[in-house]
Amino acid sequence: MSLIPSIFGGRRTNVFDPFSLDIWDPFDGFFNTSAVVNVPASARETSAFANARIDWKETPEAHIFKADLPGLKKEEVKVEVEEGRVLQISGERSKEQEEKNDQWHRVERSSGKFLRRFRLPENAKIDQVKASMENGVLTVTVPKEEEKKPDVKAIEISG
Repeated sequence: MSLIPSIFGGRRTNVFDPFSLDIWDPFDGFFNTSAVVNVPASARETSAFANARIDWKETPEAHIFKADLPGLKKEEVKVEVEEGRVLQISGERSKEQEEKNDQWHRVERSSGKFLRRFRLPENAKIDQVKASMENGVLTVTVPKEEEKKPDVKAIEISG
């Protein structure tokens, strides 16, 4: 029984357990409705892990992407550059195997597939992309072409 009356459609909360507070999600159940016909099955199966957080910074030498992918091995992650200078980072975290005698109290870690795509700028050297993974952080480095300085030719003034 809830100790606080719920204003979000019967969701229950418990003031003594700060981690049990449900937050109303207006999209909850969106992919389970029969009205969604044109959504591919892979999108419906994707979990919260689909929103893998990625930082993109630009230095004078390169574009650097950093993705937090805790618990994943480098074999479970794919980094590709598609036509049109599109960097694609994807992977999958499998669900933990459940034993018959296991009793789960809480499941908060996400599992499922993720896919992030970034259009690289014109100055990206897409043939020299490098990726490394250390302590659950994927780092993708895309070198930049040197900025071409305009040639300035001095013209002698006659007269």
